[in-house]
Amino acid sequence: MFIRTLFKNLMRQSRIRGTGLSYYHVISRIVDRRFILGDEEREHFVVLMRKLEAFLGLRVVTYVVMSNHFHLLVEEPDWGELPALDRETLLQRLGYLYDRSAVDTVRDELDRAAARGDLQWEQQIIERYERRMGDISIFMKELKQRFSQWYNRRAGRKGTLWEERYKSLLVEGDEKALMTVAAYIDLNPYRADMVDRVEDYRWCGYASAVAGNRWARMGLGRILRHSPQVSGEDFEEDWKATAPIYRLWLYDQGEVRVLPDEENAESPTHPRRGFTPEEGLHARGGRGRGGAWRQAALEAGHPPAGSLPDRRRSVWQRRLRRECLCAPPRALRSEAQ
Repeated sequence: MFIRTLFKNLMRQSRIRGTGLSYYHVISRIVDRRFILGDEEREHFVVLMRKLEAFLGLRVVTYVVMSNHFHLLVEEPDWGELPALDRETLLQRLGYLYDRSAVDTVRDELDRAAARGDLQWEQQIIERYERRMGDISIFMKELKQRFSQWYNRRAGRKGTLWEERYKSLLVEGDEKALMTVAAYIDLNPYRADMVDRVEDYRWCGYASAVAGNRWARMGLGRILRHSPQVSGEDFEEDWKATAPIYRLWLYDQGEVRVLPDEENAESPTHPRRGFTPEEGLHARGGRGRGGAWRQAALEAGHPPAGSLPDRRRSVWQRRLRRECLCAPPRALRSEAQ
């Protein structure tokens, strides 16, 4: 039995990890794919996710919590650029996740080390937490474990709650690749016919951002913050700059698609729920694709294409116009249903 288990563990595929600043699309499902996540469970999951995000120093770019699974787009920082953890920062971060008594316990331990002048002891205390920072594996482990403990205690059950390990896909490329994955995640409830508008589903990043949540707005803004630009927008802090660009991309990605029907050979294709041309046109301000770019540019504070000489026009504007308003890339395989 021991040998069989050891062999199975050795055969588990290693996760692909990025180097430096990296982004991951993470998916995990409830065991047996049971639909057990109601409103209260999804609310608790999001609160716990935000607490761990603040404590560990990662960023959730966007997310969706469905009835039996969740998707996250997570930014893992460059470990080499993480600032050293000091006493005050540690105590502040502990307060995001732990109750006051737990924080006071660590504070007292640090005070005793300082009173003795034992710098090594103090550093050991800090390192206990520092090695957990910025690690997506720690983030996912604690998120799933803490939620399982809360749910099992509440439901009076025992045993595993999640189906196997979580899946993680390294997202490589520029902001176009990140926006494609982010839109795929935010569109899950709409694709599943749970809401008529993406912003009506409370437990996804885009709806939370539209409702005014600062963390959700900053997350989506991080997608665009490395775009080459000349006008100096701070997308992470300025939702007015991020919102029209991401919304435009969301509606392009959410247009009706026709996908192969693998279960019915007589009907080789079936439509996948998406926005109608009329809905897409409305989202673009009723003026077609070109008009959509102009409207988005105006709302974001950009001078519309053609209002400046070519030599002064933003390279970023021209590239994003070409990429956002062209026919969207082939839809990702459905993993939401």
